[in-house]
Amino acid sequence: MDLLFLLNQASYALGNEMATRLAEFGITPRHYCVLTNAVDEELTQIRLAERSMLDKTTMVVTLDELERQGLVARRPSRADRRVKLIGVTPDGKAVIARAQAIVEEMQRDVLESLPEDQRDAFAESLTSLVNGPLASPSHVERAQRRPRERSLIPH
Repeated sequence: MDLLFLLNQASYALGNEMATRLAEFGITPRHYCVLTNAVDEELTQIRLAERSMLDKTTMVVTLDELERQGLVARRPSRADRRVKLIGVTPDGKAVIARAQAIVEEMQRDVLESLPEDQRDAFAESLTSLVNGPLASPSHVERAQRRPRERSLIPH
């Protein structure tokens, strides 16, 4: 069994299915992640990036896209005007409500392919792995690069 291959394939297939289903609403899985993390409270861009597990550059690009669509709004913080708070607009909340139903249906469809008595254990096991030994390094942390091997033969 190749655990890395299995997890990668499952993630890839699930991500593609989610992207296909969310395209109906004009959003991507990344947009959906940011919207659902921002819907309950106004957060700073940095805090929202952390909660969404996105690097700062990707967060800025994503917020620009969502703002152009009218799904989020940035406003200066009263405490520090240099800091931007992100709020989900009424249009954004409507998109989230419709998209959540689609995402929940997709997840239900996937889990229904497992025997009923294994579904909860599977989800709990993945959660334990991601919160435990697979929590770090995160995909948003800078990957460690191996030093390039130098050729002993001059070119």
